[in-house]
Amino acid sequence: MKWEEVCEHKQLQDLPFKIELNKWGQIVMSPVKIKHSFYQGRIQRLLESLLDTGEVMPECAIKTTEGVKVADVVWCSEQRFDIIQEEVSASIAPEICIEVKSVGNSLDELQFKKNLYLEAQALEVWLCDEEGKIKFYDSQGELDNSLLVPEFPKEIKR
Repeated sequence: MKWEEVCEHKQLQDLPFKIELNKWGQIVMSPVKIKHSFYQGRIQRLLESLLDTGEVMPECAIKTTEGVKVADVVWCSEQRFDIIQEEVSASIAPEICIEVKSVGNSLDELQFKKNLYLEAQALEVWLCDEEGKIKFYDSQGELDNSLLVPEFPKEIKR
């Protein structure tokens, strides 16, 4: 399938799963638990409170060399948002792409997606584990803190 077909398919509209496509156009679904949604929402609110510009978005579809992947939360500058806002899936990754680990994906899968987002021109990728601890990465490797949002905490707490 193509991403446009997935987006328009009536039977796929209300599934309680995150949907992505692999490089062969096959649908990949990942179920999420409440804790995943909590971390996703908290990360989004923290980003919105710490950044004055750009757009913070949940569930952003991004074209990668391995199909369309959906980042849990992203931050996109005004300049990049102007490029992608009318697209079905982003032709260029937002500057920050964030993945929250769920039972449906492994750490290896998150590392793989991290590399895909960086290849698609993300400047940073953040990975949040199941305990709320966040690791920050750029194209050079792991960072002590985010360079784009240095005050962002290393752990999400309730």
